[in-house]
Amino acid sequence: MEDIDCNHDIRIHEDLGHVCRVCGMIVRRADSIIDYQWKKPSRRKTNCYGGHSKDADEIDCDVAIHPRHAQTMKLHQLEGFNFLVKNLFGDKPGGCILAHAPGSGKTFMLISFIQSFMARHPSARPLVLPKGILGTWKKEIQRWQVQDIPLYDFYSVKADKRVEQLQILKSWEDKMSILFLGYKQFSTIVTDDGGSNVTAACRDRLLKVPNLLILDEGHTHRNRETDVLESLNGVETPHKVVLSGTLFENHVEEVFNILNLVRPKFLRMESSCPIARLIMSQVEISGRGSKGFADAAFTEAVEGTLLNDENFKRKAHVIRGLRELTKDVLHYYKGDILDELPGLVDFSVFLKLTPKQKDIICNKLETHDRLKKCSRECKRKYLLSVNEFFFERLLVKMKGWHVGKEIFMISGDTSQEDREVAVDHFNNSADAKVLFGSIKACGEGISLVGASRVVILDVHLNPSVTRQANGRAFRPGQRKKVFVYRLVAADSDEEKVHETAFKKEVIPKLWFEWSDHCTTEDFKLGQVDTDDSGDELLDTKAIRQDIKVLYRR
Repeated sequence: MEDIDCNHDIRIHEDLGHVCRVCGMIVRRADSIIDYQWKKPSRRKTNCYGGHSKDADEIDCDVAIHPRHAQTMKLHQLEGFNFLVKNLFGDKPGGCILAHAPGSGKTFMLISFIQSFMARHPSARPLVLPKGILGTWKKEIQRWQVQDIPLYDFYSVKADKRVEQLQILKSWEDKMSILFLGYKQFSTIVTDDGGSNVTAACRDRLLKVPNLLILDEGHTHRNRETDVLESLNGVETPHKVVLSGTLFENHVEEVFNILNLVRPKFLRMESSCPIARLIMSQVEISGRGSKGFADAAFTEAVEGTLLNDENFKRKAHVIRGLRELTKDVLHYYKGDILDELPGLVDFSVFLKLTPKQKDIICNKLETHDRLKKCSRECKRKYLLSVNEFFFERLLVKMKGWHVGKEIFMISGDTSQEDREVAVDHFNNSADAKVLFGSIKACGEGISLVGASRVVILDVHLNPSVTRQANGRAFRPGQRKKVFVYRLVAADSDEEKVHETAFKKEVIPKLWFEWSDHCTTEDFKLGQVDTDDSGDELLDTKAIRQDIKVLYRR
């Protein structure tokens, strides 16, 4: 009998899927069905901050992971999935933050969740930001999708005009699909007050249509005054999920700005107020509190205590309070899965300066003042451009290497297509020797597991920038031990910048990783004798003679 003549009487077969009782046709295979009533076996708990609650297992039966995904997920991903379910489908649905270490599989976990979310809510219209993760997300979706979900964006079809963008937004709105957009593009449309009907229609759709907002690299826009953060606050859905491998960057206030994005007026919430007041009472005892209770006063007092209070017992009370305050909306995972890799050795290398280098650095500020004056007189925003091809040309001349064979480069101007080609060749070609990249262009969204040594030439005030760059090489898929060298010019202002950046690193370690077994020594840099570095590169005579002091993190 032809299947077109059969009025299928569907029955669910556990192994086969949707099967017609009459003709025996498999209408839909089991591995393409997400049944949100599917129950998972219980598993033991991982060491995740905010990672598990007594309610999580009860909620699992409402929205479940597809069996194909569940077989692959690590324990921290399962707990992260349940954390999303608890926040987005609980009694008081709202947003949350997943702060998982770089390389721990956040993208896969979210793709699995989105598919389960859309299976439960076929009318769902997820919006995923930013543009930089587009290539990675599309590849992962193609790999893990259990049903064909259309993916829309402005960039692959070069939709630069508002009319063209509106057509894409309408297509996204009309059927079950996912829209990808860049942060700046999103903000530009939402804040565009040009007054045209087309612009207004684009803006309304971006603010009203999404019922799931995924903000990858969510730590990027953390300042209250930015148009991007204000625009994101305007999205009407309460279902906002922030993903970050480095949630804390510079200040405690920035973390709470993101908390306010996913849970508006976070410190004013009924569940938050008592805990926040208790924390304030602790910092007031230490002499760093405030009589008022403004958000700024709270975050400033907490940061001052974590950085400067020498009473570790008192500091511990504040840390416990912070964890209690944020445990229901912030899921932190340190990245224990990375312990399975061959290893990471992270050095801060203080290099001796030659007399000429010292002279250049001493005159740098004077030169900078002259350049700023020239910039004002010329009325140009950009006056000086560092020659980013210097090292490339040096190796071509000294080694006879070739760009695209032994040498690769990624900068902010590199197209998505060229980035993917460079990354693929660098990781897989036996001829590849070195990849030069601006630290931000190589910061997130790419895997550089072909690298076993990472050299950071600049000292950054924001420590998360460096950690993200390290995470490109030290991630699943890496087969070698990774050595990181953070180069610092000794006896220069770079030492002060390095010290400030390290202090910033201490805050998230205290907040998320401190335990009763920790001491103050666990949060200090350890000086290492070059002879004991265990690194054959640092053991070479040419390099040893240039090292003033070596620290291991």
